[in-house]
Amino acid sequence: MLFGAHCPGGVKKALDNGAAMGAETVQLFVQSPRTWRFPEHDPADLEEFRSKREEAGVPVLVHALYLVNLAAPDDAIYSKSVDTMRATVDTACVLEADAVVLHLGSHLGAGFETALERLVPAVEQVLDRCNDRTWLLMENSAGAGGTIGRSLDELAAVFTALGRHERLGVCLDSCHLFVSGVDVTDASTWSALLEDLDQRIGLDRLRALHANDAKAPLGSNRDRHDNIGEGLIGEGLGVFLAHPKLQALPVVLEVPGADGKGPNADEIRKLRELHARATS
Repeated sequence: MLFGAHCPGGVKKALDNGAAMGAETVQLFVQSPRTWRFPEHDPADLEEFRSKREEAGVPVLVHALYLVNLAAPDDAIYSKSVDTMRATVDTACVLEADAVVLHLGSHLGAGFETALERLVPAVEQVLDRCNDRTWLLMENSAGAGGTIGRSLDELAAVFTALGRHERLGVCLDSCHLFVSGVDVTDASTWSALLEDLDQRIGLDRLRALHANDAKAPLGSNRDRHDNIGEGLIGEGLGVFLAHPKLQALPVVLEVPGADGKGPNADEIRKLRELHARATS
């Protein structure tokens, strides 16, 4: 496994910040996570990112803006979401990122079937801008409200509705799985879910993992990440990491860190040690 983190600094500094914390894979935002406005990136910054990334040889994931909702009933939000995702994927392709990780959104009470009617044409536009190197990865959700992707059933339904697109994959988050009711600390439960995923989507479509402890209980649907070993998953996160079919994947931390400023070298160290204990 290649252990890394969501790193601050965007296009200009994320790789350097990742290197400083010993990250073997880097996830970043290519715009401010707090605003719809997409920046005009300097081509020189994009070229420098590609050069540094090639030298470092680390997998790179771009995380889409959290505001994006490709199932939004509101036309204005829907249009902003599609435009933002098009710009995000275009930038990720220029950076030669391995994938863009996407939260599919929420139907906001309209129902899953209605959401699919909105979601599918939007995601199709995004997939058209991906390429053989830069995929789109659907991330499972914690399951609050009308969020889409709360279960493998929903992810598989979206995957099928999109014609099993050749550049569409999955990113699984340990915290989201746990709080949506999947006990990733139980080896048989975790193995069964991966077997189901293999049959319905394909294990080769699982391209990345988010390794996060959880502040909230199993099945609570509350998306609250905790530092490694400090939450309710605890040492059981080793089960999530130890499955033999997942050992080639990049693993990204999205934890608060000791100071609330996000992942750091100590959190990556704890993750590596947990993996080592679980696989020894």
